[in-house]
Amino acid sequence: MRLRAGLALALLLALLPLSAPRADDGGRGEGITRIKDITKLKGARENQLVGYGLVIGLPNSGDSMRNSPFTEQSLRSMLDRMGVNVQRSTLRARNVAAVVVTAELPPFAGRGSRIDVTVSALGDARSLLGGTLVITPLVGADGEVYAVAQGPVAVTGFNAAGDAESLTRGVPTAGRVPNGALVERELPDNFGTLRSLVLELRNPDYRTAVRVADAINQHMTRRFGARGAYERDYRSILLVNPAGVNPVRFLAEVGDLVVQPDAPARVVIDERTGTVVIGKDVQVSTVAVTHGNLTVRITETPVASQPNMLSNGDTVVLPTTRVEAEEKPGQLAILNGSSLQTLVGGLNQIGLKPTGIIAILQAIKTAGALQADLVVQ
Repeated sequence: MRLRAGLALALLLALLPLSAPRADDGGRGEGITRIKDITKLKGARENQLVGYGLVIGLPNSGDSMRNSPFTEQSLRSMLDRMGVNVQRSTLRARNVAAVVVTAELPPFAGRGSRIDVTVSALGDARSLLGGTLVITPLVGADGEVYAVAQGPVAVTGFNAAGDAESLTRGVPTAGRVPNGALVERELPDNFGTLRSLVLELRNPDYRTAVRVADAINQHMTRRFGARGAYERDYRSILLVNPAGVNPVRFLAEVGDLVVQPDAPARVVIDERTGTVVIGKDVQVSTVAVTHGNLTVRITETPVASQPNMLSNGDTVVLPTTRVEAEEKPGQLAILNGSSLQTLVGGLNQIGLKPTGIIAILQAIKTAGALQADLVVQ
């Protein structure tokens, strides 16, 4: 009897589907994501910093002192602070460039931590390749210095010029200094004493807010025996931190919970690149669509008319224009986008280019048959 039971169990395990969720992926289904990936803590945001500085060591590609007088003034001030008197001398160096330095101070950044900075030329410098940023204070919106930047500038573009031709790739007048700024001042932080926390959705939606609050309440009821999440609106969820639990540990537990986010039906169109992105829930009411291309080609072939020999006439150029019009036959197709696959299949059957798909989607939206938001970039 035991042998038969063992054989039955082995047969049952062999018949299990091979595509069952594995233990290492958490058993997540399609569209399931962690709360930490779709929300952010209210108040924990970046702060923008800006500063003015000098980049030195450029191979004769810096600012010209005549066209950029602020570069000369800055260089004089820097040398004067270092004990070098150049007030009565004329500066004609081309290895210095005035730059604007920008950075983002992340939340909870401690004193002594490093952040990346972006360096952009302010004058007429041709390239910042090979330059070094001299110590530059970075200030916030309140005028206080929060970081100090210095270091070699990494530039991806380049500029090469000769007597008759020049070549430019990328943007040689802008670069980055990785880990080039030291944080000198910390932002006010009362995170450890907060009794209530607010999570904000990165993509606000009513259904997503409700699902996040329900998932957190199920976890808190099982873990602490009480509910503590309340959806305030379609963007934010209020969390009540359990007594005796550190907010960092509480947010770590909440962030690992998984939900299925929802989003409104939306079609995004970028006419410059011909990119079309169609959301999953986009539907199109039954509509007949036809699309034909009209091509007009104009060709100019000038002809030179010369006078006869021994005549007093002049040679003139006579214009010859040839105009051709070609209209390809259009195909009439019925689109009934009950699902994303049906809509994409219908558009593919017509055989359109991206510009044609964009024109059809805009016309369908105008006709009122596109049941989604149409975003044109």
